[in-house]
Amino acid sequence: MSKGNATENDFVKFVANGVAMPSYGANLQINLHTDDPGEAGTAATNVATYGGYAPQSVSRDAAGWTICDGIAPYAANPAGSGFKNAATITFPERNDVGTDIIRYVSITVVATGQILYKTRLKDGGLDFDLPVSLNSTPFFPAGTLIFAED
Repeated sequence: MSKGNATENDFVKFVANGVAMPSYGANLQINLHTDDPGEAGTAATNVATYGGYAPQSVSRDAAGWTICDGIAPYAANPAGSGFKNAATITFPERNDVGTDIIRYVSITVVATGQILYKTRLKDGGLDFDLPVSLNSTPFFPAGTLIFAED
């Protein structure tokens, strides 16, 4: 898992210079990407383009995320270094032809698209790429979308 460059810079300024962390808002945006958005990317970098796609919003609280251990089996642990979705996250159904192969998922700031965390699906608790074709509805059952500190 990794953070975007802007988020890393926010944290370094917080630790080293006492600069307050920016407000990331009450919700986080979950995005699907067909390829790595990169360290300098945003929510829009290599984002899924299928008909009907829209990023999903998840609250920044215990209803949205469960704090867990940062290594498998990712057991719930209030002192853990990771977090996983507390409820199923469902994206809109694809309503056009073609296939997008989803390889990355990012969590971003709703207002700016700044990447807070990104993960390759094969590294984030799941072990496959996610093909999305006509009438497919991508979703992540509770506890399967995992982000952790390295």
